[in-house]
Amino acid sequence: MLRRVSTFTFLLVICLQIIAFAAPSAPPISAEAAVLIDAKTGQILFGKDEHKVMYPASTTKMMTCLVALEKGDLNSMVVVSPSAARPRYDESLLELKAGDQLPLRQMLTGMMLVSGNDAAEAVAEHIGGSLAGFVDMMNQKAKMMGLENTHFSNPHGLPDPSNHYSTALDLATIAYYGLKNPEFAKIVSTRTYEFTFNNRPGLQQIKNTNRLLRTFPGCIGVKTGSTQASGDCLVAAAERGGSKLIVVVLNDDERWDDAANLLEYGFMVQAGSN
Repeated sequence: MLRRVSTFTFLLVICLQIIAFAAPSAPPISAEAAVLIDAKTGQILFGKDEHKVMYPASTTKMMTCLVALEKGDLNSMVVVSPSAARPRYDESLLELKAGDQLPLRQMLTGMMLVSGNDAAEAVAEHIGGSLAGFVDMMNQKAKMMGLENTHFSNPHGLPDPSNHYSTALDLATIAYYGLKNPEFAKIVSTRTYEFTFNNRPGLQQIKNTNRLLRTFPGCIGVKTGSTQASGDCLVAAAERGGSKLIVVVLNDDERWDDAANLLEYGFMVQAGSN
């Protein structure tokens, strides 16, 4: 009897060791906060202070884009106001001029690819009638999504110490909903784009700031962000082998490597569970 028990115990230990060896370990990351979710179910696969309130920087524009897609006519003409086209320094811009005219679809694409703060304000004024009116729409949408730790004070993501904040998990949730919108998914996966303004000549050529679209197999978006207050941020999504994942890293000097490593980890976890 003792021999049987010992044999069973030995085999059990061996099996547990094999399982432990086979299970992938989450990679070490530099991000202050991060999360990895299944983009089909919303299940959290990895988290690091994912509920911590942080500056979202230009990942804010995911909500700007989503609200504009839901509330606006993509063929409507956005006319850039002097306020949206005002001189700015140390900001990402689409380099708009007062009076520029661009269909909403092209303005949103330009906003998301180069992270243009001027384009974000032009979109907000076009859809909401004013920046304040559009920001109200953003916050209403956040409430509808159940984002209890998110609040916006502008459409572009410049820091506001008391009124503009989010969390890694909330940003992943915005991306989760956004990717269900075909137009959103198309825009954020676009690597390069060419367009012309309706009121002035010259072909404009822009490139997506999301490096993973060019370096990570299966990447389908989503949005970069960076300010001095927020540090480098990234929301990225990828598809592979029937799985779809969303990763968010905030205040991360190694955002490209960390996001890629977390996505690889997630795909290994998904493959192991199938």
